[in-house]
Formats: sequence, structure tokens, C-alpha cells
Amino acid sequence: MKNISLNRRTAALIALGVVSFASAATAEEKPSAVLTALESTTLSGYVDTSAQWNLGTGNANAPAYIFGGSGKADGFNLNVVKLVLEKPASLSDGWGAGYKVDLLFGPDAVAYGTQSTGVTGDFAVKQAYVDLKVPLANGLEFKVGVWDTILGYEVFETPLNANFTRSYGYTIEPATFTGIQSTYNINEFIAVMGGVADSLSSTINKRSNPPYAESTKAVLGDISLTAPTTPNWGWFGGSSLFGAVVHGFSPTATAVGLTPANQTSLYVGSTLMTPLKSLKIGLSYDYAGASKQTIAGSLGRAGYANAAGFYGLYQATEKLAFNTRAEWFTQTPANYAAGLPTKIFALTETVQYTLWKNVISRAEFRWDHQADGLPDAFGGTVPGVGTRRNSYEIIGNIIYKF
Repeated sequence: MKNISLNRRTAALIALGVVSFASAATAEEKPSAVLTALESTTLSGYVDTSAQWNLGTGNANAPAYIFGGSGKADGFNLNVVKLVLEKPASLSDGWGAGYKVDLLFGPDAVAYGTQSTGVTGDFAVKQAYVDLKVPLANGLEFKVGVWDTILGYEVFETPLNANFTRSYGYTIEPATFTGIQSTYNINEFIAVMGGVADSLSSTINKRSNPPYAESTKAVLGDISLTAPTTPNWGWFGGSSLFGAVVHGFSPTATAVGLTPANQTSLYVGSTLMTPLKSLKIGLSYDYAGASKQTIAGSLGRAGYANAAGFYGLYQATEKLAFNTRAEWFTQTPANYAAGLPTKIFALTETVQYTLWKNVISRAEFRWDHQADGLPDAFGGTVPGVGTRRNSYEIIGNIIYKF
């Protein structure tokens, strides 16, 4: 039976047609067979570059989606170099053990912010875990160490997303966790996951609410449902539904612009096949809310942020695809200082064409519209003093995968 527990969030993008199952497995769980000096260990990764033009004068207040910002406006960018070292779990009588290490180099490593020292730099450990498999019924898997978030329709890896720029839904999600997670395939169509982590902080080994770390941990859980690809299900076969929840202490609660507090994040997403084989769509909803309470002597403020998204892909030819994302983002007015308006409508159109082997080439247009009545949030030459309500970006993206 195919193991559907691995990177179930990317399964939505696989079904959406952005990548094939084989290429996603290569990028995420079974890298290309470039052997290193270590037996059974493989090396893979990619180099992500871009050129960006923000229309209009003054970019001190660019839209605050993650891995974007003023630092990438009006110029050429090296975004990130990703290296993956992995030894897949070798099974013996159903038992298996392996490991995976994802390393990031470049500006996006700074934004990812997993450095255990708390001092960010152009290097980050994205994942580093021991992978353990147990021969229980359909297969039980454990990951112990640092691993990706279970939330969201998008992932960090740009090649696996339909668009180059990230959504606001992805921006408000926790990025990574230090702890243990367990995945179990109930059957070929249903998988569940549960986990315990130190906290909702991306910082590796960051404890929950010191000095009460022994009793305050983050808890996670999700479920994925996939429609069978059988004649009885017709064109709907392969459609999927995902649901996830994360609750725990956030040292900064930065997703909702708050002081340290307990935070709850929710995600629901779906990929839907359509009668038109070349057209597939996706839906997502992300929520992050912090509670109003005193934690370790610090008074948190109640607040929330959420985002609803629509994704579409039209595969015009074998090499040419048109990807669309429309998103509605809202947050509590008290969080305006976090750098985002209280209401945003964002539309992203991406044209992707495969011209060179192992190369993804994209042209993208992004429009962010401030839809609230607060002072202008975008543009300008002084941080925090916007001059317009609309932001327009034109971006070229070239990625080489190895």
C-alpha cells in the first residue's frame, strides 16, 4: 500500500497538478539518487532565484506576506538554496529507521527563523528528524526532532506551490515544531496524525512558557480524507479534504501581533477534481487566535487573524500552466501595528512554462488591496507611513532542482 502519511499537505498540490506524485516524492521524501559518501544517504535540493518590480514610487511598506517585503522589491534576488540529506527508513520485518535533514541558505533562511540561538542569519535547519516505522496494521510512523507544520495548503518549498509568492494563510501559520509526531494510515483513504511539541515558536528547542515548560506543551492533530480513484467516483476521484488543529504557547504570538499567549491555529483545505481534466481547484481556510490571559507575568491581548483562499490550475499544454490564487484576509484592529491592514483582498496570477530540464520558470503578477477604512498601508518612503491602498508586483522566478 502506498504510504499516504508523508507530506499530506503536499498531496493537495499533487492533486492540483502543480507537481506529479513522483516529483513531489523526489523533492520531499525520496530525493533524486545523487549518492553521497554515506551509504544509502541521498542528496537533493534546489536553487530559488527571482526578479521583482513593485509598481509605483516608494516601497517602504510592501505587503507583509512571508518571504516577501521591501528587501525584495525592484531588483534581483537569491531567495534560498535548499539542501536535503536523507536516508529512507529501510524496512526489516516491518520495522524501519531513517533520518532527514533539510538545510536552508540565503535570505529566506532568515525569515524562516529556526535558529536555536535566537540570532537569525542566512542559515537555518528546516527539518532534522529521526524517522521510525512500526509494523502495526497499515503502518505506524514516528518523527522525532524538528519537523514541518501540519497546517496549510502551501508549503515552504517554492517548486511545490502553484504560485511563487506566499499567501496570508501561510504567513499566519506556525512554520515548524520541535517534538514528536505519529502518523497512522487507517486505510488507503484516511490518515490521522497526532503530535506533541515544545511550543508554537519556530525557534528550535524553544520551551513553552518558562518556568512552566514541564506542563505546557503544544499539541497537534490532523486528518486527511482522499476519494478513491475508482469508476464509481467518476471525475471526483482523487479529491481530498484536510483538517488540522494546533494549540499551545507562543512566546511572541507573532501571527496575530500579540504578546506571549496561548494560541490556537486551525486549518481546513480541499482539492477538488473537476469534469474538465485540465482544470483543478483548491480551497483553504486558516485561523490563528490568541487568548486573553496572563502568562508568565505578561498580559496577552485577545486577537485573531484568518484567511480564506481559492486556488485554480489550468494545464493548457504539457509545458504551459496558468495558476490563480484569490485570498481574503482579516484580523482584529488591535493588530494593525503588526504590519498588515485589518482587511486585504489579494489576487495572484502565475504563468508557468517548462523550457529547460529540471528548471521551473514563472512569471507572476500580484495585486494586494487594502479593504478597510484605516490609513493607507502600502507604499511610501517611511516605514509605517503608507501612501496608497493598492500594491502591484511583477515577478520572474527561476528555480533549478537537483
